[in-house]
Amino acid sequence: MTRKFARAQIAALAALAALAGLTLAGCTSTTAQPRPATSASPATSASLTAPASVTAPARPTRPSFVFVLTDDLSWNLVRYMPHVRALAAAGTTMSSYYVVDSLCCPSRSAIFTGEYPHDDGVFTNGGSDGGYAAFNQNGDQQKSFALALHNSGYRTAMMGKYLNGYQPSDQIPPGWDEWDVTGNGYPEFNYTLNTDGAKQHYGASPPDYLTDVLSAKATSFVDSSASAGKPFMLEVATFAPHAPYIPAPRYAQADQQLTYPRTSAYDTLPANPPSWLKGHPPLTATEQDKINETYRERVQDDLSVDDMIGHLERELQVTGLASNTYFIFSSDNGYHMGEYRLGPGKQTAYDTDIHVPLIVTGPGVPAGRVVSALASNIDLCPTFETLADLPVPASVDGHSLAALWHGQPPAGWRQAILIEHHGPDDSPGDPDRQDYGDGDPPSYEAVRTATALYVRYADGEQEYYDTARDPNELDNIAAQGVPAELRQTLHALETCHTGSTCWAAAHLP
Repeated sequence: MTRKFARAQIAALAALAALAGLTLAGCTSTTAQPRPATSASPATSASLTAPASVTAPARPTRPSFVFVLTDDLSWNLVRYMPHVRALAAAGTTMSSYYVVDSLCCPSRSAIFTGEYPHDDGVFTNGGSDGGYAAFNQNGDQQKSFALALHNSGYRTAMMGKYLNGYQPSDQIPPGWDEWDVTGNGYPEFNYTLNTDGAKQHYGASPPDYLTDVLSAKATSFVDSSASAGKPFMLEVATFAPHAPYIPAPRYAQADQQLTYPRTSAYDTLPANPPSWLKGHPPLTATEQDKINETYRERVQDDLSVDDMIGHLERELQVTGLASNTYFIFSSDNGYHMGEYRLGPGKQTAYDTDIHVPLIVTGPGVPAGRVVSALASNIDLCPTFETLADLPVPASVDGHSLAALWHGQPPAGWRQAILIEHHGPDDSPGDPDRQDYGDGDPPSYEAVRTATALYVRYADGEQEYYDTARDPNELDNIAAQGVPAELRQTLHALETCHTGSTCWAAAHLP
């Protein structure tokens, strides 16, 4: 079916009007502490009262979680996702949220474990230092927030993309009550789901579109959780908008006039670039046309993700669970497209790749609030566990965001976060394999503060950007001298191994 993008967007916004007043939720810290007080007790909320003629199951007092994790979604796509924008209006946006590596498997492993790559052992998508195999070899299954929540009585569900290297023939990892996961869902059609241990193949017809299949399964899980009267953790990890950018058929002809939103970094090399970037020629007209085309395809791909979010919101409302459910939207990494003269890709330490959305609604989460405190994806695991009233293991490197989500800025918050990358990433068969034109940096460690980015490569090269003065990271002033506090903080962070030591290392000397 053909429809203009503007028409699709208006239709989605109209659907949002029916959801006015929707409330969802947020989280807490690496040492177990009570969940922050909210403005209304979920257990007594009028919205959870069943009609007199219906015998409703007891409502759980602990909160539930809906976590939508997208693949390669950058901030510049959110403007075309009306349901996501509505989440931001109804809740809180973490505006300085970064991932530990702009690569799928290391980022997702960090989310599950709350640990930096140097502690969970997952640096890449495959081989001895990455992928599903490394996640298992390092005992990371036992560290997952899913297992902790499951063992405490939560219903848990994992849907969509798990970790690079997982195949539908593999066993279901511990901690999941419902499992609907595939290995190669990038084309969105002709894939096989492992559904609770049974392999089910989907074809190429419109109803087989993966994001829509996940949407239906996710809403069904919310409904069954409401009937069970138990708190739940639902993670829906889409393959969209990862290449090859296949939209749902209903959006295949969305507005063809969109062009890529350019910043001053577009088709520009930074001053004093590192060796891996130095010498990249200006983008050709053909390359720039391809970037515009790819951006349109990514927008089209995301429209079905936005639809899914709307469906999940409505299901939470209908089942009476919305007021006691945290709804979290994020991405595993960002994406550069033309910045620094690079073709579409990731893996760099620049903000295009490591700075991603984190938007949350839920009980006690202020509406329309933007929090600029530094946050990392290692913080999600301890946040989920703390909000579920569970202790957080001392080995977890991250720190709970619950107080921040609830409008309670804690004193002495972190001043730096760590980014770790093993490269170059040129393994055959890796869906994230990049070449010289897309950017394929060597291994590096980096530290990001509120006003600086410092990158130290394995070969000794350095980049240092004063992001307060140079937000698009175009003037590498490392040759003028890197502040000692950044060098010391990077060393402390890359060698930290527990929650307490990593928290201490995240504060500038």
